[in-house]
Amino acid sequence: MDNTITEVKATAVANTLAKAWAGLQQAKPGIRIREGARELGTSEAALVATLVGTSAIRLNNNWHELVKRLPELGYVMSLTRNDSCILEHKGVFEQISTSGSGNGGVGTVIGPIETRMFFFNWHVAFLVEQEKSGRNLTSIQVFDKAGEAITKIYLQEGKSNYGVLAGIVDDFSSEDQSQEQYTEAYPAKTYATDVDVQALLYDWSELEDTHDFHSMLQKHQVQRHQALKLAHGPFTYPVDLACSKFLLEAAAAAKLPIMVFVGNRGNIQIHQDKVRTIRVLERGHAGSETWVNVLDPQFNMHLRQDTIASAWVVLKPTRDGLVTSVELYDHDQELVVTYFGLRKPGQPEQEAWRELVKQLPKR
Repeated sequence: MDNTITEVKATAVANTLAKAWAGLQQAKPGIRIREGARELGTSEAALVATLVGTSAIRLNNNWHELVKRLPELGYVMSLTRNDSCILEHKGVFEQISTSGSGNGGVGTVIGPIETRMFFFNWHVAFLVEQEKSGRNLTSIQVFDKAGEAITKIYLQEGKSNYGVLAGIVDDFSSEDQSQEQYTEAYPAKTYATDVDVQALLYDWSELEDTHDFHSMLQKHQVQRHQALKLAHGPFTYPVDLACSKFLLEAAAAAKLPIMVFVGNRGNIQIHQDKVRTIRVLERGHAGSETWVNVLDPQFNMHLRQDTIASAWVVLKPTRDGLVTSVELYDHDQELVVTYFGLRKPGQPEQEAWRELVKQLPKR
């Protein structure tokens, strides 16, 4: 009896939320689901969950096996975002490997779509089929325990293998097909209050690989943005907040291949190629959003410039010499996007990339 009452209440809550979301979409045509969730005081995952039973199916959390099936979909669009930046790649999931077990571990995808997946922050996934602007959109969407999107994979009409979806649903459909999504906020991260700056700078000077940088931050219990401020001079310096437009346009004009990293708690998506078409657009219901966009056939990037609070050039020693990156942060001092010159392990950084970075206006 108690279970029945709970289920009825949950359904009523989901129905109320679905009506509120529908009303908001009517009032503000074109509003993004991420923005809508915030206006309604809920999560994006909770809004998607209201579609279960009509146009969405919950998938189970067998993440390792699920991602290994992604190549079956063929040509798709993979999207990863945080609050300020979105990367979209069109292509095929080619080489996929996972390590670890259970709900933990990591996944590595190499190819036209390149990502690093952190399964310990994957919480719930849905197969979603919706109509938007006259188009049928089919996607697999993954969210963390706070209900924020980790990654979305959209099938492409006429190019994707829609016929494999039934098999994926059969193999990964969850026993739980409820319409209400419970969420849990992540606790605030804690860091050392008294960092030994000299020890930090010494360890920084002894880096041999860029991948060791995160471990160094953990060793000293220092937040990444704070570390950049502490290393100002020897290894970092601030540059103009609007440097992305200059950097992307200069790389496009020089036909210089670059790397772009954008991520969140559960996924990092990586671009490794040239960029070509750069556009700055104003959008938003209040007309107050400025977006720097890369609009290439297989790659799109959308950076909300007005949310950028700091930008840094960062130098990291490696076995192959200094590696130069440009890192952008939001007002919460969270990393938004990182740019590198394209290089492979064992190769020195391209001088053309270093010269481009030197041209960025300093703050």
